[in-house]
This record gives sequence, C-alpha cells and structure tokens, in this order.
Amino acid sequence: MKKKRQQPIEAQIGSGNVFTDLRLKDADQLLARTQIGFHVFKILEGKNLKQREIAEVLGIAQPDVSHLMNGHFSRFTTDKLLDFLKRLDRKVTIEVSRHHKGEPYQEVSFAPWS
Repeated sequence: MKKKRQQPIEAQIGSGNVFTDLRLKDADQLLARTQIGFHVFKILEGKNLKQREIAEVLGIAQPDVSHLMNGHFSRFTTDKLLDFLKRLDRKVTIEVSRHHKGEPYQEVSFAPWS
C-alpha cells in the first residue's frame, strides 16, 4: 500500500488580534470586550459558584450567566462587563494616551492575580 504524500500546511502569522485577522469592523473593541469578559469568567470560575449564585452577584438573569460562562461575551456591552468587575470587587483603571501608528486603539491589561 502506497503512502499518500501530505501537502505542507499553509500558515500565516497572526496580528495578535483574531478579529483584525478576520477583518471584522471594530476589531480593537471586540478584542477588548473579549479580554474583559474572559477575565470576569476566570474570576467567577475561581469562586466555584453555582449559576444561580453568579446571577445574584452580577445582578443578571441565569440564562445570561450561562452565556457569560460559555464565552458569549458579545452579548454584553463593555460597560456591563466593567460593571461585573465592580460587583466582583475589582478596581478598573482607564488610561488615555496618544495613539502611535501600528498599535491598537484599545488595549486591556490586567494586574497579577492576587
């Protein structure tokens, strides 16, 4: 039996923002929202709460908790995700600076976990 020759896999180096790579409108905003949503998710995951308890802490309905915990962050505005961080007793600092060519317009960074 002859072995089939495998074709080399084509790959491209990404930009660091999958939404930019997919050429989606408002890619920087989408990435920032995803990063904030994922941070909320990780905090909640570490608390080992039931969805009913999460709903109470965040002030949202249980079906919305399900969306959040399944990574459907686009269902929430950036403001709502920032409100979740406040309800989880996290401080949010926003820094405004001059934009330089080639860098994203929005960036999210997180302090080390404590």
